[in-house]
Amino acid sequence: MKARIIGIVLLLGAIVGLPLALKKESNTASPDSADDRLVILSPHNESIRKEFGEAFAKYWREKTGRTIYVDWRTPGGTSEIRMVIDSGFKAAEETGREGIGVDLFFGGGQPDFSGQAKAGRLVPLDVFKDMPLLFGESGAVPEIFTGESYFDEDRLWVVTCVSQFGICYNPDFVERLGMSAPEKWLDLGEPGFIGSLALADPTKSGSVARTFELLVQGQMQKRIAEGGSENAAAEGWADGLRLIQRMSANARYFTDSASKIPQDVGQGNAAAGMCIDFYGRSYANELTTRDGKPRVVWIAPVGGTTLSGDPIAVLKGAPHMEVAQEFVKFCLSKEAQGLWFLKPGVEGGPLERSLYRAPVRRDLYVAEMLSKATMPEMRPFTDPGNFTYDPALTGKAFNTLRKLVKVMCIDSHHELQEAWQAMIDAGMPAEAIAVFEDVSKVGYEIVGQGDPGLNSRDSMVQAERMKELGEWFRANYREAKRIAEESGNVAIKGGDQ
Repeated sequence: MKARIIGIVLLLGAIVGLPLALKKESNTASPDSADDRLVILSPHNESIRKEFGEAFAKYWREKTGRTIYVDWRTPGGTSEIRMVIDSGFKAAEETGREGIGVDLFFGGGQPDFSGQAKAGRLVPLDVFKDMPLLFGESGAVPEIFTGESYFDEDRLWVVTCVSQFGICYNPDFVERLGMSAPEKWLDLGEPGFIGSLALADPTKSGSVARTFELLVQGQMQKRIAEGGSENAAAEGWADGLRLIQRMSANARYFTDSASKIPQDVGQGNAAAGMCIDFYGRSYANELTTRDGKPRVVWIAPVGGTTLSGDPIAVLKGAPHMEVAQEFVKFCLSKEAQGLWFLKPGVEGGPLERSLYRAPVRRDLYVAEMLSKATMPEMRPFTDPGNFTYDPALTGKAFNTLRKLVKVMCIDSHHELQEAWQAMIDAGMPAEAIAVFEDVSKVGYEIVGQGDPGLNSRDSMVQAERMKELGEWFRANYREAKRIAEESGNVAIKGGDQ
C-alpha cells in the first residue's frame, strides 16, 4: 500500500514537473526584470511575434549585454491598429504629449503606413544611413517592384517581407462541384461556385482590402491592354466591381478573420476563397489527406496580383527610440530575414514553427538558402502571377473600395444572393443581369479617385453615404430577382404550351 502511494506521488510529481522540464529557455526577460523594453503594435500572428521577439532579445543581449522585454500589442488587424494610432495621436495632441507610448508599427499593408507617414506620425529610419548599400535597384531591397513601393521616399518606413494575394481551393470540393480548378479571379465569379466561396471583410483587414483593390486594377489593366476604347479604365473598373458582386453572391460568408478562410477550405467547409500566400501555404502543408495529398492548394491568379510588402516603422515620440531603430535594422539583417522562410531548427531558422513568409531581401533566394527553406520552390520575384501595380489607377480609391464592398456586397448580402440564385434558376436572363450589374452610381468617373462621402472623417457623413448606396444596391438586387423570376415563369408557361 505504501509503495502504491509513493508511486502515485511520483507520478503526480512527474506530471506537474514535465511542462517545466520541457519548457525552453527564453531569451526575452520578464517586464519587471528586463533592462530594456520595446513596445510594438502589430497584426502579426503569435508565431511571428514569438520568433522575432526571441531572436531580437538574443541579438540585443549579444550586442549590448542587456536583457529586453518585448511588449507586443495586438488590438486586431491593421484597421483596428490604425484606429488605435489615430485616437492615440489625437489624444496626444490635445494633452501636449509627443507620442502614444508605442515604439513600432510592425506589419500590415503599405497604404496604412503611407497614411501614417502623411499624417506626420513616423520618424526617419536609421537603417538607411547605417546600411545604405542594402537599398535600391542594385541592392537587396528594391525601391519598387511590380509597382509596389518597398520603402518610403522620405525613409519613414521599409518593407521587411513580401506577400501575394491569391486563391486557395480544396481540390476534392471543386471536383464535386463539377468545376475546374480556379486559375484566375474571374473563375470565382462562375455560377457553379454558388454558396461555396469564403471571403473576408475588407473593412476589417488592410491586406484583404488590398486584395480587392488589386482585383479591380487587374481588370482595369486588362481593358487598357486590349485598347480600342478611350474609356478602357472606366470599363475595367466596372468589370472589377461586377466580378466582386458575382464572387460575393457565391460566398457562404464574409469573415473578420482572413486566416479562417484556408482553414475552412481545408476542412471542406468551402470550395475556394481569397487568401494571402502565407496562410494558404501553411495550411497546404498542414492539412493533407491520408495519402498525403493537400486539402488546400494556393495559387497566385495569373495576371491578378502583385508582390506587396509588409512594412515596419518607428512612431513619433517612441519611448525607446534607440532600441526601436535597432529592431528595424535587425529585421532587415540576413539573420532575421531567414526566420521568414527557413525550416524550424535549421541554422538561422525559427525555433518552433514555420512562418511561411517571403523575405524582402532578394539576395536570400539562392540555392544554399532555398535548400533549407520550408518552400524551396518559392520564387516570388519571378512569379508569372504578378502584374505591375499602377497607383494612379486605384491608389486614391483604396478606402473607397473597402467601404464599397461592404455596402454593395456585405450589408446587402441576403438580397445579392437571392437575386443571383433567381438569375441562375431562370437561365441568367440578360435583362436581369443588366440590373444586377448596374454600378453606374459608383462609376470610375464618380468615385475612382476616392468618394468624399465614403472617405469622410465625419462618421455621420460616411454613414449617410453608405446608407444611400446600400439602399440603391438592395433595390437593384430586388428588381433583378423580380425580373428573373418573371422570366422564369414565362419560360415555364411557354414550355407548358
